[in-house]
Amino acid sequence: MQPEATAVREANEANRTNEVKHAATGDYQPVFEMSMPIRWGDMDAFGHVNNTVYFRYMEQVRISWFESLGIMGGAEQGQGPVIVNASMEFLRQLHYPGDIVGLMTVGKPGRSSFDTGFELRRADDPGTLYACGAARCVWIDYAAGRSVPMPDALRALLEHPRFARAI
Repeated sequence: MQPEATAVREANEANRTNEVKHAATGDYQPVFEMSMPIRWGDMDAFGHVNNTVYFRYMEQVRISWFESLGIMGGAEQGQGPVIVNASMEFLRQLHYPGDIVGLMTVGKPGRSSFDTGFELRRADDPGTLYACGAARCVWIDYAAGRSVPMPDALRALLEHPRFARAI
């Protein structure tokens, strides 16, 4: 490997480590963790879990957290959460079989939005980070198609988060 490529790789790894530390221990607080199976169908033609599936894992952790809080948002109120951006850094390949453990963290809320962080690890290799991601949730009025202040109950949970594990 050329020295320039090594330096770039090392700088990227240092930045990634700082981002993960920030998401897990900085302004972000862990709120939810759950395990889910890696399915055979999650893999692609290259024999590893397809990159789009990592986003599904992240989504499932987020939705399960909302469900555990009983604030899924929904049609009856005409308001709820949407994702306005999402990103993922793929650090290691995942392969079938196995279980993935997803950890969700949250940042301080704004008027209608809050940021989330995610860490994905294998249950049989908890010391290795396989992916880290982020998503911004915005509370919207579905009919109007615009952001509205998030409910006070959700704001209180984000300002004073409690950690939970899915059974």
